[in-house]
Amino acid sequence: MYKKKAAILLVIILVATVVGAFFINPNSLGRFRPWRLGLDLVGGSHLIYEVDMSSVASTDRDAVMNGLRDVIERRVNLFGVSEPQVLTEKVGESYRLVVELAGISDISQAILQIGETPFLVFAEQVSAGLPAGVQFETESGQPVEVTSEPEWQPSDLTGRYVKGAQFALSDVTRQPEIYLEFNSEGAGLFEELTGKNIGSPLAIFLDGALLTAPTVQGRIAGGKAQITGQFTIEEARSLVERFNAGALPAPIRLVSQETIGASLGQGSLTTTLWAGLLGTLLVILFMLIYYRRFGIYASVALIIYIILLGSVFKLLGVTLTLAGIAGIVLSIGMAVDANILIFERSFEELKKGSAKETAISEGFRRAWPSIRDSNLTTIITAVILYSFTSSFVKGFAVALLLGVIISMFSAITITKSLLTAFTKNKTA
Repeated sequence: MYKKKAAILLVIILVATVVGAFFINPNSLGRFRPWRLGLDLVGGSHLIYEVDMSSVASTDRDAVMNGLRDVIERRVNLFGVSEPQVLTEKVGESYRLVVELAGISDISQAILQIGETPFLVFAEQVSAGLPAGVQFETESGQPVEVTSEPEWQPSDLTGRYVKGAQFALSDVTRQPEIYLEFNSEGAGLFEELTGKNIGSPLAIFLDGALLTAPTVQGRIAGGKAQITGQFTIEEARSLVERFNAGALPAPIRLVSQETIGASLGQGSLTTTLWAGLLGTLLVILFMLIYYRRFGIYASVALIIYIILLGSVFKLLGVTLTLAGIAGIVLSIGMAVDANILIFERSFEELKKGSAKETAISEGFRRAWPSIRDSNLTTIITAVILYSFTSSFVKGFAVALLLGVIISMFSAITITKSLLTAFTKNKTA
């Protein structure tokens, strides 16, 4: 019965492995979902910006950082950058934005565009559409084009007159609502603007992209406004963050720029893959020499593990970096380590005169606590690294975390199924 179940499980795993092998091959099924490679493998630029939070209240800083990240992601996308990475981090009292641009050619233009402070503007709907390409200027003189429909006329009311935005749930309907507050000068502009547009939509643009266009119900005085609509909670929170990014301008300054050439990145990728292949072959050779037939099972399980791990990376869209590959190579060693523990415990049972199937089952039972505890501590370490470190170390942490989880499956499920299916039950 156990052999039949093990054989069925092996067939399922082998089918998944074959499909996975085609999936990770860029010349086969893999061409429909290309690998996501970091800039250290394909070349590009790594930019670090420091955000000036001196004029932003401490309670609003996280919202401003999230809003800035969203705006800069959209700005970078205008350059056609493949999978840009825009991350926020805090170093001491310094707030930073980390921008990774893989394969970008016009880095100087990207730096210029990224460095522009997000600009929020209110616009009136006009009766006749404006010509395509309507532009207005930010406070620094940078032209911004209204990119949605050419039917809005920018007003004098901009983000610098907005004191802030807040999110709340209605006391009556429990629907998400957004509250805006203007300074004294902005309150007058807003009252005049709403008075002219009763019954018409009033659009709000951030960097030329339409955020929302609520309909004005009446003249609004006092400098406070309420926006209601069919928002989800996530949409409302996102709008508040974007409002605050434009309403509370936080200038950003480029403090570090590292450019990696495409040829250097490709060379690093080739060298790393060869190193990983050589390391894997040496591990397989050791297992075959030292454990002989058991080593064959361990080697087959290791190959299956590598294919499944690559498939998971590609399926989840994990960005592969040099640090990530290092994490994968480390997890390969840990996967073999689990097999060694199982084999040694099984050999101890065989020396006692136990039947092979009994020895294998007991070997797995005795080795499991050590495998569980060692992998659990590694998982905890990987989670800590991901939570409290920068982007490059995060890549290592993600690769190590996924590798350890799948290596536990490989050792406990694949290796055990191979041994159970192909071992005859006789005493040593």
